This record gives sequence, structure tokens and C-alpha cells, in this order.
Amino acid sequence: MPLPANGAAWPPPNMAEAYRHMRRDDMWYRGDPDELMRAHEWGEQHPQMRGDNRRRRFGRRDEPLYPSKREKRLHVPLAGDIASTSADLLFGDMPAIRCETTATQDRLDTILDEARLQHMLLSAAEQSAAISGVYLRATWDRDTIPDRPIPDVVQADQAVPTFRWGMLRSVIFWRALPGDGSQTVHRHLELHEPGRILHALYEGTRDNLGRAVPLTEHADTAALVPSLGPDGISIDTGIQRLTAVYVPNMLPSRLHRSSPMGRSDFAAPIYDLFGALDEAWTSWMRDLRLARSRLVVPEAYLQNLGPGRGAAFDDEREIYSGLKIPPTEGNAAGITIAQFAIRVAEHSQTVDSAIRQAARSAGYSARSFGLATDGAAVTATEVDSEDQRTKTTTKKKAGYWRYAVADFCETLLALDAAQFNRGLKVERPTVTFQPVAESPLSKATTIEMLNRAQAVSTETKIRMRSPELDDAEVKAEVARILDETGQAAPDPVGTFPM
Repeated sequence: MPLPANGAAWPPPNMAEAYRHMRRDDMWYRGDPDELMRAHEWGEQHPQMRGDNRRRRFGRRDEPLYPSKREKRLHVPLAGDIASTSADLLFGDMPAIRCETTATQDRLDTILDEARLQHMLLSAAEQSAAISGVYLRATWDRDTIPDRPIPDVVQADQAVPTFRWGMLRSVIFWRALPGDGSQTVHRHLELHEPGRILHALYEGTRDNLGRAVPLTEHADTAALVPSLGPDGISIDTGIQRLTAVYVPNMLPSRLHRSSPMGRSDFAAPIYDLFGALDEAWTSWMRDLRLARSRLVVPEAYLQNLGPGRGAAFDDEREIYSGLKIPPTEGNAAGITIAQFAIRVAEHSQTVDSAIRQAARSAGYSARSFGLATDGAAVTATEVDSEDQRTKTTTKKKAGYWRYAVADFCETLLALDAAQFNRGLKVERPTVTFQPVAESPLSKATTIEMLNRAQAVSTETKIRMRSPELDDAEVKAEVARILDETGQAAPDPVGTFPM
């Protein structure tokens, strides 16, 4: 893939639709009500109307009697909760990354620990769940970290990839650089190809890449110049591998089935459910606001505050002046209490139903978001059955991440050997994700049934109960159990008379 030509449209036409969907996903992920209201995909002709002239979720039609009155809408950040839950299930426990060679394993542990890889992967997985995928980039900067490569994350809406047979062959990472407030936009493009990285600076407009200018014309790219090769734009990586890895969130993309790019957790689609949830929550809070107790009193009860200052009623006053009230009036006091009902049950059920359906469509169980099935008690088996959808989705995502993390760690080791003169053997590590947690009662029931059928050994039962134990700890635990239960083999010469 060459660098784009001068005057090219930006974003590239082949990525325009994908970027548009990513912007929509990112809009719900960020959850800014003002941004949701201004979102252009709902129709730009009328600020509060959708493209099909229907009323928008966030906004209201202009009322001729109250042109300045604006309906206050509240937002429930369910989209962010879905993305965060996805990341927590994947990388709440760091996967085991293992190499066969001890020296290589020690070096990889040092690189990953100093780079705080788990924090980076948690962030990357959350953003991937929101906007369909993410890129892992391996780079280096001796001025910042002089002795190791640097793992990094790049968002999918800042990349222009090239795939071949479903595999990433090259990718352009781009970013808009800070400007001086004018209409001119400076963009830094970074092209990753096997064996080299190319850098370019373009000066253009919001929708046009413009012309290539020297890297020295912007402070953010000028620091790259000393590390460039003789051609002034490229850097040799020293390895014949691509220094970037793409991780799809889920496949296939339902909008483009043949595309190797992933899909967002929100692309079921569940955008209308997000909007319905916001409407239900807003209505609930409106009921609370309108249901505040109010008093309706006769005009004679009001105390005149003076010319131009109106009148007021003191609701804490105990004694009032005598009033000429007919004694036959049924409501002699003339005070009426206005108190509206708060529809708590109706709103709560509506909100819960919207969350349940959105979670189910995204691939998770309602229990993952703190919602029980009902008020009745449930058994451990029923809990595991309800959580099965979450477990299945997590396993599917772990499959995509397992291969990507292994490729990325191998790239880090190769880059470390090439750029920092490490005489280590470069290996592709194995990545093992922790199994999705099973309830202790369900695990005990499974082991008990296998034991009753005489289909499992004591050692296997220990490994099923405590998979974190190593071989020595398992053997010691087996010996203790056999000794305590009297199943240990007796010493053949222990009681023999000598």
C-alpha cells in the first residue's frame, strides 16, 4: 500500500461508511446527551428531527407557544456498561502467556510487566467492544524508554487497513495534529508494512488530505526526522513482520458479511433500545419532579410583597388573620393539596425490560448487569444456565484475542532482538485465558456425579476443583486425601518383624 496521493479525499471513500458506523457506536459509548442531540445521522435539516421526519429520541419539536422551552432528557450509559463488562470478563484476570525457553520467557515477562500490559488490554478490549475492533502496535522510542520496545493501542477509526485473504497486510495509522485555529488541518500518516514504517505529514482541510509537506513543518512530527532513513520518510524495523495486529471484536460484520473487520457489541442493532431506555428513565424522573406536593390556596391567603414584587404564601405559618369564609362551604379552609402518583413499578419494569433485551442482543445475560431473573430463589445450576450466554460470548471473544496477543508478543520479542541487540530466541508464545468462573456448588455437583460413576481419579478431581495448583501441589493434595480417607496403600514392610 503506497501513501495517499496529494488531494485525496479524507477519509478514504472505501472507509467512509465504516467510519460513519464507528462514529455512531462511539457516540453511544461516550454517552454525551448534547452530542446525541446534535448527531448528524439523525438529520441535519432540522436540529431535532430525524432524517425520516419523525421525532428524535433526544429533542423535541419547537413549540410555538414556548419556543425557548427545551425538554430535559436524561441518559442511561448502558452502552458504556456493555463495553466495560466485555473487557472485565476478558482481562479481569490476566491470561497466561508462556514461552518454552526460560530466557525468552523472562524477557517477555519484563517487557509486558513494565508496559503494564493488563491495563492496556483492558482499555483496548473495552474500546474494541464499542467500535468493532482495535489495533495493537509495536514501536520503540529510545528517548522515552531506551531498553525495550513499546506496546501501544490504536483505535479502529484512526486506521486504514489493507487485508488479503482475511489477514492484515498493511495499515495506515493517522491522526489530526493540533492546529492554529484556521481551516487548515495537518494530518500525520504512519504506514506500517512488513519490514518498514513510513511517515508523512499532509496539510489539507476537513474532508481533503491536501498536499504532503516536510515533517519538520509541525512540532509533533519534527522529532521523527533524526530516526528516518536516507529517503527521509521511512524507518527500517529490522524484522520481516508487520508491526501491527488487528483484533476484531466479533465476526462477521452484519453490515458487510465478507469484510474481515469486526462488529460492535451495539450492532445487533440495539440503538433503538438505548433510546427507549433513555425515554423510560426520563419519564420516571419526570414523574418524581411532577409529583412533588403542592398547595393550591385562595388569593386571600397570599401576602402582598409590595408593588411590583408579587405575592407569596408562607406554608409554615400557624395563625392567619380572620377571613370572610361562608360557613356553609364544604372546604372552608380553601386549601387543596396537589399530589400526583409516581408510577414506580411501571417504569421499573420498562427499564429492566429494555436493559434485559439490550444485554441479550449484545450477547450477555441480564445477571451480568445486576438483574436477577425474578424475586424467587434460584439454584446454582439455574444461575449457571442463566450465565451461559455471557460465558459463550466471552469464549468467542477470547478466541480472537488469543491469536492476536500471541502474534503481538512474538512481534515485540522480534523487535526487541532487532533494535536492542538481545541475543534471545524469538518464539511465538501460547496464550491461555482463564476459564469463565463456575459456581463452587455447580463444580462440586459435577465432581460428585463423576465420582459416583467411578469415572474420575482423585488427581483429576483435585485438578477440576483447583486448576491453579501445579503438579507438586496436586500430588501433595492427593496424598493427604488418600491418607485421611484410609485409601493410601499400606507400607508392605512397616509392621514386618525384623
